Amino acid sequence: MAKLLIVYHSKTGGSRQMAEAAHAAASDEITTVLKPATEAGPDDLLEADGYLFCAPENLAAIAGLMKDFYDRAYYPVLGRIEGRPYAQLVCAGSDGENAARQTARIAQGWRLKEVQPPLIICTHAQTPEEILAEKTIPEDQLELCRELGAAMGAGLSMGVF
Repeated sequence: MAKLLIVYHSKTGGSRQMAEAAHAAASDEITTVLKPATEAGPDDLLEADGYLFCAPENLAAIAGLMKDFYDRAYYPVLGRIEGRPYAQLVCAGSDGENAARQTARIAQGWRLKEVQPPLIICTHAQTPEEILAEKTIPEDQLELCRELGAAMGAGLSMGVF
């Protein structure tokens, strides 16, 4: 049976909620592993058939602990996961595009196959207090995350990727 790996980082809860929503929906379709970026590594990538990467954008870049996951895992799996499908979720205050581009470049280096454009959820947090506050992602946006998780699960389950 195929397996989906969801790797996420979240400091204020937004990305965690998004990853959990995608995980819940994907789990209805396929074996799904949800791992914080600090606990995920090369073996997790090698054991999975597809990936969903979920992280916040911090200062117009991938969050540091998500970047640390990519740094630790990149070379050990290079040339060993080519062609596997991936998608990504980004939790951003206003934009999210640069973090999405950075993850896409890493995935391109791994020769992964993007199966959907990045899903970027904007919290519109603009002040230091709003940025550092715990996030609550609205239900309609969590539904988008569930739809992505379900699509990834179904696609892997049916072998369409």
